[in-house]
Amino acid sequence: MQTITAVQKQKSIGSVQFLPVNLFASVMGISGLALAWRQASKLFGAPLVIADMIGIIAVLAFIILSIAYISKWVLYPQKVKAEFVHPIMGNFFGTITIAILLLSSVIGTYSHIVGQVVWVIGSVTTLVLCFIIVTRLLNGNIEHGHAVPAWLIPGVGTLDIAVAGGSMPFPWAHEVNLISLAIGGVVALIFLTMILSRLIHHAPMHSGLTPSMLIMIAPFEVGFLGYVNFEQRIDQFASILYYFGLFLFIVLFFKVFKKSIPFGASWWGVSFPLAALSNAALQYAMFVNSWLLIAVSAVILVVLNIVLIVLFIRTLKALFNGNLLKG
Repeated sequence: MQTITAVQKQKSIGSVQFLPVNLFASVMGISGLALAWRQASKLFGAPLVIADMIGIIAVLAFIILSIAYISKWVLYPQKVKAEFVHPIMGNFFGTITIAILLLSSVIGTYSHIVGQVVWVIGSVTTLVLCFIIVTRLLNGNIEHGHAVPAWLIPGVGTLDIAVAGGSMPFPWAHEVNLISLAIGGVVALIFLTMILSRLIHHAPMHSGLTPSMLIMIAPFEVGFLGYVNFEQRIDQFASILYYFGLFLFIVLFFKVFKKSIPFGASWWGVSFPLAALSNAALQYAMFVNSWLLIAVSAVILVVLNIVLIVLFIRTLKALFNGNLLKG
């Protein structure tokens, strides 16, 4: 009787073979939220315990997802291979490497050594993945319909190397951060041009990919964070990056957040761009010290919290009603 119940429960939840790699974007968003609350503690005096608790959730989420996805790799290697070589889904493997980089900042608050080790792992895997994806695209014969915002993930991922490692003590870290900003900046600029051309001149994307449109603000807000962390100052170039990213977020907000778009794992794609915007807004507000910009940063932080809470609840609901891990 217990065996039958266990089988029924497994069937109701689904199978790990259908675990989507883009679910790792949840770790990116939660990690970004933890870092945002750490910034909020400086600007608003928010308790650091909030950032600590969210950071723990991010680490646990990464561990659980990693165990689950490794299980998928071992049990269903062809499923993982098919996902990796897919012209769209393959880009979401960048969510794993970016999650590692962001976790290095979360963990580094408590242990510098562990944080540095995690950053090195994240930096190497991010650069390797970016090389693989760019090389694959240069093979040619890419369909116009495959030019989607997910293309930006591996490129933006290299920018996160500088975001997480701008203050690394290694003598070679300066050059690693510099090459990461160079690769991420130029690749993101080229890909963003191609993606905008596709969105303007061709048919709209499938509704399931609509939430990923918010990824287009990431090159500007992550670029702001990486550049400022590398230069250790906010100048006019950094300000331009922040303000255009904010403008693009306002434009895309009304296109992405619609009730007509069905919920799925792809919705987590909005979490990290929004978290990056929140971190940038808080950092810029502290620099300018304007009540208006402080208010803007507070509103964005509130929106980020609401979006992540809703996504978290709906993901758990989809998991237990069998919709998240079904074929």
